[in-house]
Amino acid sequence: MKWWFKRQLYTQIAVCTIIGIILGLILGPKSVVLEPIGYIFISLLKMLIVPLTICCLISGITKMEDIRSLRSVGSKIGVYFIVTGIIATAIGIAIAKIINPGKGTVGLLKTGETVDAVEFSFLNQIVGWFPTNIVQAMAETNMLQIIIASIFIGIGLLSLGDKAKGLNKLVNEGADLMIKITEFVMYIAPYGILALVANMTGTLGSKMLAEVGRFIVADYIALLIILFIVYPLFIKLMGRKNPLTFYRNISPAMLVAASTTSSNATLPVSMRVADKNLGIPEKIYGFTLPLGATVNMDGMAAALGVISVFAANLYGIPITFGLILQFVFLGLVLSIGAAGVKGAGVVMSTVLLSTLGFPLTLVPILAGIWPIIDIGHTTTNIVGDLTGTTVVASRLEMMDEEIFNQVESKVS
Repeated sequence: MKWWFKRQLYTQIAVCTIIGIILGLILGPKSVVLEPIGYIFISLLKMLIVPLTICCLISGITKMEDIRSLRSVGSKIGVYFIVTGIIATAIGIAIAKIINPGKGTVGLLKTGETVDAVEFSFLNQIVGWFPTNIVQAMAETNMLQIIIASIFIGIGLLSLGDKAKGLNKLVNEGADLMIKITEFVMYIAPYGILALVANMTGTLGSKMLAEVGRFIVADYIALLIILFIVYPLFIKLMGRKNPLTFYRNISPAMLVAASTTSSNATLPVSMRVADKNLGIPEKIYGFTLPLGATVNMDGMAAALGVISVFAANLYGIPITFGLILQFVFLGLVLSIGAAGVKGAGVVMSTVLLSTLGFPLTLVPILAGIWPIIDIGHTTTNIVGDLTGTTVVASRLEMMDEEIFNQVESKVS
């Protein structure tokens, strides 16, 4: 037992997912007896959705410190984060639309869990994003309205500066509290996922597993496009640097990101790489990298784009232009809100599905495969942070070219 509890959460989830699949194949339809355990886990996730989103999103905005700091470095890195977040989500959606995981499988999930098709109006969707009553939005779990309200509150607190010091502290402490509660909930995640995966395997069989495989392929293709096409173009065209030299210099941070699957754990290595390998001054990377670890999650954004299409296909929802716009918006803001949250993939997937009005039947499946795909997500996040930092430093002509072009990296 001591060995088990010393394992990382992702290891526990992976082991329990495998056990769940085996139990489902053995028990078949009888695996439904395990379902209540899984539903307790889902209920706890639902409990977190509103307060976690509000606190973490506002906290992420207020971490920019003040409006004045955005006028030079902040404005450039802020625009970069927004643009790459939108691009990452759009790429995820595009690749998912090409591969179409879940397409033609309506009814594969439990009877009664399907969602009625909805006719989306572009104008009505935009108008519907803005709340008239934030309390009502929270009571109804209208996540788009909650997100919009949170963004306005965050910008307002940022504009007030020191006048809102107390409120900023309250929001940041609230975010810390919700993250801690999320950690508590994630302690039972392996067992809830085991129960749900066993039930799904017993009732759905291998057809869902095949669709999940297509989902993983779509996710990784999107990440590879971002890593080896989008970021190199930014480095070459905006940063005026050699992409191959850049990737050689940041390889230590990429390895740490892939092995830890944690942006925060990789942050110290990223900062040393920026200093010793890229020749970027501390006043640049000291601001952009911690901020990026908090709000820049292009890997997550791409995944949310793929998940959106996957879920829509499974539930038979026609993917209209208005819905795609909604996918892109959610991919951007939820990837910002995911920062610093342990088990972020599971939690943000829950928020995404709830916001879109979809059932949470996919959550245990996504949780089970997240250890596989999160390697690519975290690596993409870290490369995105260092790409933005390099572009900003280069545009401000504050890079040491001799250090950047050195033959061997000093950090290893």
